[in-house]
Amino acid sequence: MSTAIITTKQYIEERESCYFIVGKRVSLDSIVYAFLAGQSPESIVQSFPVLTLEEVYGAITFYLANRINIDNYLAEGEKLFETLREQSRESNSLLYQKLYAQENQ
Repeated sequence: MSTAIITTKQYIEERESCYFIVGKRVSLDSIVYAFLAGQSPESIVQSFPVLTLEEVYGAITFYLANRINIDNYLAEGEKLFETLREQSRESNSLLYQKLYAQENQ
C-alpha cells in the first residue's frame, strides 16, 4: 500500500473586501448568482472560459460551506448597488429623464 499525499486547495480569496476565484478576476458573486439561477457548473464554465470546472465546483463548495456569511455579503452588495444607483439618478436626473423619454417613444 502506497502512501499518497493529499493536499487541500483554496479556490476563493478575498481581495479589497470582495471574494474572487484565486488568481482570477472572476468574482465569487458571479458564480453564486449563476448557480442560484440554476446553471450547472458546466454551463458556468462556458460563461467564464478562464475558469476550470474544478474552480467552479470549488467556488460552489465554498459558497455552500459558508452560505450564511456569503448570503449576507451578497445582500450587502445589493444594498450598496441600490444606494449608488439612487445617488446616480439624483445627480444625473436630466440624463435619466432623457433615457426614460427615449424608452417610452
